[in-house]
Amino acid sequence: MSAIFPSEEWLKGLETNLNSDERYREVAKKWEGDLFFHIEPEGNLTESLCFYLDLWHGTCRKVEYNPEASSYPNPAFTLTASYNNITAVLTGKLNPMTAMMTMKLKVSGNMGYMMRNVPTVLDFVRVANEATEEIL
Repeated sequence: MSAIFPSEEWLKGLETNLNSDERYREVAKKWEGDLFFHIEPEGNLTESLCFYLDLWHGTCRKVEYNPEASSYPNPAFTLTASYNNITAVLTGKLNPMTAMMTMKLKVSGNMGYMMRNVPTVLDFVRVANEATEEIL
């Protein structure tokens, strides 16, 4: 299922894709950590937007569209990017690891854990790309 990014429909589609993708399940079987995405306005996005994903051993246990940051005060990782940079990652125009190293995607959390799990990060982006039909 594909949907326009960013939307609640897209986030629900991502959850479905993550939970039905056998490759992701295998690659991410040791991943333990939730993600809080903060997308800064730029281009077509005129307001800040947030997503929350609870990822655990190759499954997505929960997603929430545009929650208050205070709802999840201690996520394992907080990822912050401008709209243009996150869409570049999602469309494959910008490698997520390059985005992190160049600070186009700012990551707060255990970077050692993130770097030890690069295959999981890359496969997560693959699944997210498949959930994306259009960019707003």
